[in-house]
Amino acid sequence: MNYSAISQNAVLKIKNVSKAFPGVQALSDVSFSVYPGEIHALLGENGAGKSTLLKTIFGVYRPDSGTFEIDGQEVIFKSPAEAINSGVAMVHQELSLIPQLNAIQNIVLGREMMRLGTINWSEARRRAEISLKRIGFKGNPNESVSNLSVAQQQLIEIARALSFEARILILDEPTSALTSQESNQLFEIVEKLRANNYAIIYVSHRLKEVLQLADRVTVLRDGKLITSIVRSEIQGEHDLVRHMVGRNLEEIERPDLNTTHKVEVLRVENLTIPGVVEDINISLYAGEIVCLAGMVGSGRTEIARAINGTDPRSTCRIYLNKKEIEIKNPRSAINYGIALLPEDRKRQGLVLHMSAASNATLPDPPGKFGFISRKIQESITTQALLPLNATFGALKMVKELSGGTQQKVVLARWLLTNSQVFIFDEPTRGIDVGAKLEIHNLMRDLAREGKVILMISSDLPEVLSVSDRVLVIRRGRLVKELEGTEITEEQVVLHATQG
Repeated sequence: MNYSAISQNAVLKIKNVSKAFPGVQALSDVSFSVYPGEIHALLGENGAGKSTLLKTIFGVYRPDSGTFEIDGQEVIFKSPAEAINSGVAMVHQELSLIPQLNAIQNIVLGREMMRLGTINWSEARRRAEISLKRIGFKGNPNESVSNLSVAQQQLIEIARALSFEARILILDEPTSALTSQESNQLFEIVEKLRANNYAIIYVSHRLKEVLQLADRVTVLRDGKLITSIVRSEIQGEHDLVRHMVGRNLEEIERPDLNTTHKVEVLRVENLTIPGVVEDINISLYAGEIVCLAGMVGSGRTEIARAINGTDPRSTCRIYLNKKEIEIKNPRSAINYGIALLPEDRKRQGLVLHMSAASNATLPDPPGKFGFISRKIQESITTQALLPLNATFGALKMVKELSGGTQQKVVLARWLLTNSQVFIFDEPTRGIDVGAKLEIHNLMRDLAREGKVILMISSDLPEVLSVSDRVLVIRRGRLVKELEGTEITEEQVVLHATQG
């Protein structure tokens, strides 16, 4: 985008917006503008105020002070419906689809065309398929979305937003659950929208894609505007990190990896789930971080859930410290010291209406005679959160925490169980750069203690920087093991996609 030619008529102006919640000043006097034909990236660590700002623009919250203008007209939306009717659409980081409905039903939900008193499903299908085609959706549009992968559900969310024909499109972490190939498809869509004069607010913790896509970047920190800068003036990822966290990346990165593989801790033999994965054999050694890499839908998550006993498998033998064990369900896995941090932390890893302390102590609540000791619960959770640099109280409700801090609660839970094997499924999805590095450092610390880390990640830079070994899964089969200098982006992508 040629910024010397920017019209003075911004499609969206955010003017001196502030918003507070009890005990928290979420936004303080934030101002910037978004123009037609612009991809405007919004960056900041978890808790910086990004989500609050987006929800305030979209009518979920009302600002305490300040105004918004669309095409020069002041607006304050009382609901998301008002925002949508004014040409603002938002794709949320957390999926909001109705799981029992299919893609077509979700896309037209609330806007169904009626004919003779009944829904005109042929017209609904036509409209929905136009949006699905625009994003290159390859799944079955008649399948209940609960049966689709997180990546496919995210694409349906984007298709639904596009179906509103909005002029202002807010994308909150749209690639967080997508592979590189799927992300590239999305980038093409976003760039076409920009070419068609859409104004796009783009939120992502993946700085590489921000630098690839964004015309301008606005950074928030502690609810305040730090900078709003044209892409050509950004020196690189380190420059963005400095604005976001107030320090250089080198000050928080610890790149040393444990590469000593001696003592076998966990061995999985002949793991098979009919139609999903076949004959998976894995050995994991003390002090190493092993990544299951591959395309979304390749069977990586299913392998993790089968090892953990969450999902059934037709055949599988599991050995812990060279002794065969039987894992029938997640409780038996916990008893053996095998912890799973699930891909979808909100739906599968947390009870949102409970406190951080209650969530962290779920496997073994402290107390006697059937009564939970809240005091002890709070104390031990506080101690477990210390190495995670958590700044929130143990009694804080989990639903009030950002994505990164919610992940810390899940981590604290398994630290309290003194687990020996940690299975991390997309541990940094939707998490800011500072929290991501803290989690990477924690994983390395656990490895140095002799723990075993099995990680699933769709983030190739993460795979390359953290892994001692990479096991590439393709179409439910283990097709390649990479180690040391073999672990390159080219090798991972090659084996994950060939054939």
